[in-house]
Amino acid sequence: MRKFSSYGPIDVHHHYYVPRSELIEQAHSRLVGENPEQGGHYITIWAPRQAGKTWLMQQVVDRLQSEGEFDIGILTLQLAKDLEDEKAVLGILVNALRQRFDKDLPDVETFQTLPQIFQPTYFERPLILILDEFDSLIEPFINKFASVFRAIHTERTNEKSKPSYEKDYLLHGLALIGVRSVLGIENKSGSPFNVQQSVNIPNLTEDEVHKMFAWYIEESGQAVEQEVVDQLLYETQGQPGLVSWLGEILTTEYNRAPEQPITMPQFRRAYGAAVKLLPNNNILNIVSKAKDPLYTPTILELFKTDVEMEFSYDDPELNYLYTNGVIAPEEVDIDEFHVKFASPFVQKRLFNYFTKAIAPDSSRLYDPFTDLSAIITDTSLDIGGIVKLYEEYVHKNRSWLFKNAPVRKIDGRIYEAVYHFNFFAYLNQFMRSYDGRVVPEFPTGNGKIDLLVEYAGEKFGLELKSFVNQRQYEKARQRAAEYAYQLQLSEIWLIFFIDVISDENRQKYEVDHQIKVGPNLQDAVRVRPRFVAVVEV
Repeated sequence: MRKFSSYGPIDVHHHYYVPRSELIEQAHSRLVGENPEQGGHYITIWAPRQAGKTWLMQQVVDRLQSEGEFDIGILTLQLAKDLEDEKAVLGILVNALRQRFDKDLPDVETFQTLPQIFQPTYFERPLILILDEFDSLIEPFINKFASVFRAIHTERTNEKSKPSYEKDYLLHGLALIGVRSVLGIENKSGSPFNVQQSVNIPNLTEDEVHKMFAWYIEESGQAVEQEVVDQLLYETQGQPGLVSWLGEILTTEYNRAPEQPITMPQFRRAYGAAVKLLPNNNILNIVSKAKDPLYTPTILELFKTDVEMEFSYDDPELNYLYTNGVIAPEEVDIDEFHVKFASPFVQKRLFNYFTKAIAPDSSRLYDPFTDLSAIITDTSLDIGGIVKLYEEYVHKNRSWLFKNAPVRKIDGRIYEAVYHFNFFAYLNQFMRSYDGRVVPEFPTGNGKIDLLVEYAGEKFGLELKSFVNQRQYEKARQRAAEYAYQLQLSEIWLIFFIDVISDENRQKYEVDHQIKVGPNLQDAVRVRPRFVAVVEV
């Protein structure tokens, strides 16, 4: 029986997979060329890690080999990662070519002499070459390789009257595989490889994910609730490595009763372990990119709740985070794109990391002799009372609480996200002491943070915002009501963070509202705004 696997390229004989026939056809046709007699294209294959780049190109290689018209080689440059010696890097490539094609190739010590190994002296047939881990090279070597390949492609193009196998260089097609669009924005001197065509490997579609699990159900005989598959798709947004990893967790170590259907309680247990307990190289890599001091400011800005961040591939920081699987673009209009986290799962992992890094647990949330009977009992909970208690905690401990908090370079202000991390840490620690549970949710992926508190058999919804102005306040109330309606809650707490607020404005804005929601606005949700003044006056 097959298994879900996220450890390297998929084995089609042993693992569940998606055929991705259209992508394979696209890469194949570009390497071969519209008119194979004239030559193929030089392309880049890029996507975040564990997206299936290597596997897809292996399928292309299998197809090309079955056609028997070219010499085919798929080689990795992983051993050349970060090397700074030109001769050593070229030696790794040439040795790989020798082993793959069993050719007596000459040593190559400079990039100027690299083209000679692709001449008819050493190859009898047109060659299609696929270089994996190409972007593991340092940038100067990426540029030099690109210059050489461009020159070869230009020379071949200039020989239009010759068929591919008679040209001076036999490098018919070339594919460079990497996590980023290899020769784009990060090349500060401009790309010398303007003959390349970029092929991005997208996430799995809804239909593809459903087919993988239908395959599992057919082979195993174990039912999987539709809601489980839908939730897995939502949390991962179809990222191939994460889909397979969560599929593996669900169907193996967290599949305690294989004779019973896989249900949502099982999914929540497995998903909780994936978020907080289990290691995964894909996610660890994403976290490492986000916590890099060069990119942390962008991540913290993305956790803002009042202003959307505009996406642009020409922004070096956004480009890096996008192509490393941390963020993704979201189309909001014909010519407008916003930044969002790559998936709710990624956002939760980053939220957990930064909460621990920026807002560690406090030893004392309130004076131990404080009477909390008006705030919490065995059967009741007053969220507004906890918010007020937290505000007092901030005022009392601000001198050390935010002493080392990251600040924006532009104005020296603490990032909004810091307050959200800190409030969550406080609330989570408070509720744990009463056997309650706090679950962060990110329904849009673009900074919006909701907290669900489960206590005494009830569920309480909180939405965190920064106060901007009255118009945004009114829009926030409406959105909070709609979210509460989706969760089938009759009320929701809307928590605003602000530097200072007068008693007069508290009385004016901390007023509960009944907001009409649902079809034909026939239902109502109570929205309960409360303010946290983070600077004591």
